[in-house]
Amino acid sequence: MKDFISFFFKDFFLLFTSSNFRTFTRLLFINSFKKRYTEYIISVNSYKLLVADMKSFVWQYQEIFLHKFYSFNTSSDQPVIFDCGANIGTSVLFFSKKYSNAKIVAFEASPYIYGILKKNIENNSIKNVVLNQNAVWTKNEELEFSDEGGDSGSIYSIANTKKVKVQAIDFLEALNKEDKIDMLKMDIEGAENDVIPHIASALYKIDKIFIEYHSFNNGEQRLDEILSLLKQNKFRYYIRHVNNRKSPFIDTAKDKEMDMQLNIFAFKN
Repeated sequence: MKDFISFFFKDFFLLFTSSNFRTFTRLLFINSFKKRYTEYIISVNSYKLLVADMKSFVWQYQEIFLHKFYSFNTSSDQPVIFDCGANIGTSVLFFSKKYSNAKIVAFEASPYIYGILKKNIENNSIKNVVLNQNAVWTKNEELEFSDEGGDSGSIYSIANTKKVKVQAIDFLEALNKEDKIDMLKMDIEGAENDVIPHIASALYKIDKIFIEYHSFNNGEQRLDEILSLLKQNKFRYYIRHVNNRKSPFIDTAKDKEMDMQLNIFAFKN
């Protein structure tokens, strides 16, 4: 309820100018009464969706439909979009509606979340997407996956999560099947630190990249490596913090699994 009241008064004027904002406030209010990691069926933006975790979905909706994080310009009649970490399909629905002639290739590692993704795509008659139940990785192998049940499943061990086996793919092989990729969205909960360097030889063919960067407390920070590779391949980038800490020298986030999370928007000149 606190989140709902805060956002309601902060952006009150948007209630009269943005249908997506009105939907977001409705979802935020509904979420105040919902249990986490519980399935719900909701209607939103003319879609009927099965949601695995209402709180996760609300903030996905804000980023994707309200703030339009993944919106981009293209001169292509049939843009090629790779969606890595498609979750329950919120981003796929956005891509499919905005770029109706696009070729969308989506990957989701969690067997449970993939099942929901598949239902949402089928139930809403989305035709221009190919779904893959795989973890995006550096080689073809079976991996242990921490299945959080919402939007934070990871190949890295996360406390108090169910562990399942998933099939990982060599993502470079998938990219090499395309001559050009208009948009690569990568939200793979830490695996980007290994995958981005692995696909360095294919970055030349990608026009725009969204990377959700994760820094785990028990691992090396590799943001410099990712940004260096983007720069070498003629990308400019814009970075947004996800979890701002007001006093970083005091609040070092040592009590959390992640000490930093960033959204990186990279695009060619």
